Amino acid sequence: MSDSPNIVAYLKPVCGWSNSVRETFSKYGLEYQDKDIINNPDIYAEMVQKSGQPLSPCVEINGQMLADVDGSEVEAWMIENKVVEPANS
Repeated sequence: MSDSPNIVAYLKPVCGWSNSVRETFSKYGLEYQDKDIINNPDIYAEMVQKSGQPLSPCVEINGQMLADVDGSEVEAWMIENKVVEPANS
């Protein structure tokens, strides 16, 4: 693969959807910035401002914001956009 993607994930510390996003990144061995939207109001405000909506998780990959997604949606987007090769499960 080419250079590692720049990934910022706006996640809750404890949340099924947030955990599915974390699992997707670890499945592909991707490094990402895990931003806590629950314990940091400024980060939550940043997520809302960048994504245009209040729902989480939101994941920004190479400047492209994916709003209100779970791990499978993030994975599908990354494969479709050639960020990762499909993993053999």
